[in-house]
Amino acid sequence: MITGNGKGKTTSALGIALRACGHGMKVSIIQFMKGDLYAGEWDGVKKMNCAVELIATGKGFCGILGNPYPWEEHRANAQDAVELARDKMLSGNYDILILDEINNALKLNLVDLDQVLDLLEHKPPLVHLVLTGRDAHPQVIEVADTVSEVREIKHAYRKDIEPQPGIDY
Repeated sequence: MITGNGKGKTTSALGIALRACGHGMKVSIIQFMKGDLYAGEWDGVKKMNCAVELIATGKGFCGILGNPYPWEEHRANAQDAVELARDKMLSGNYDILILDEINNALKLNLVDLDQVLDLLEHKPPLVHLVLTGRDAHPQVIEVADTVSEVREIKHAYRKDIEPQPGIDY
């Protein structure tokens, strides 16, 4: 799990996908809360000559950045993403499953704690799950084998510097 308030959680998970690519592993990345604004990783993953797929299932970040979609629509998308994650995890077709921003989805009640814990409990032994997003739930932290926290020291947006392509998205 990669959590914390600092920048770089998704980037770290994408680094895991890159490393897995080098080992010929099959990776599925499911983005729970991204999908309304372009992110460079969407095309970057396509350009990799690897068995890495990226599926943006969300409608963006619920309740922030002027996101126009109602909570119910965000929840419905997140519920679909949980089922997709379960199907991919149990398919036997993937070595690594990255659930990007699932911690945020849990914090916002778009997915339920029982659903996340159930994924962790029923994970096949040879499948690696990587969960990202700030505000990781204490029970999920307790169950996870590895937890890293990304801490913000300072960030350009606090100086009103706009997000930069290739760096921030």
